[in-house]
Amino acid sequence: MGGTPHVRGANTRDKIQSVAVDLFAERGYEKTSMREIAERLGITKAALYYHFKAKEEILVAISEGLTGPVDELVAWAQTQPRTLETKREVLRRYSEVLVGAAPLFRIMQESGAALRTLGIGQTLNDRIAAVGELMHQQGASVRTQVRISDALASVHFGAFSLSAIEGDPEEKRKALLESALETLDSSAEEAS
Repeated sequence: MGGTPHVRGANTRDKIQSVAVDLFAERGYEKTSMREIAERLGITKAALYYHFKAKEEILVAISEGLTGPVDELVAWAQTQPRTLETKREVLRRYSEVLVGAAPLFRIMQESGAALRTLGIGQTLNDRIAAVGELMHQQGASVRTQVRISDALASVHFGAFSLSAIEGDPEEKRKALLESALETLDSSAEEAS
């Protein structure tokens, strides 16, 4: 049979999201059409519309790919004691969650108005705040709290600046995490 390749199922949704992220990052969210996404995938617009009715739905699905793992991290951490070891594990897991998030945050920066309409920016901000709350240390000095905040900010914002540094992506992520953990550990030393 000839014609346009037809791909199915959850794997297709993942492929659509991956291609859409690439196009949104290359061309901008507003400038990318459903037709362009379909063409890049090598499928018909009808096949694309079977999975997503609009590019807004694609972007929501992409953001859920980030918020879901953050929600799982928060749920896990809320059942743990607020120890240094728990905070270290929160940073480690958050670092892993952020691996694929850089394109989404770049899209958010460039397409703020569209994302506000969809509520994606606020949803992501809420998740970031929830992770921050996990790191909070009741009764600690301001200096200790700032160091803890620095460690989280290092993992969060550093994940989006790593592309400017030469080297293996996983090696860069691990180096960033190691630096953040050193900052976190210094807060514990200061508190004792």
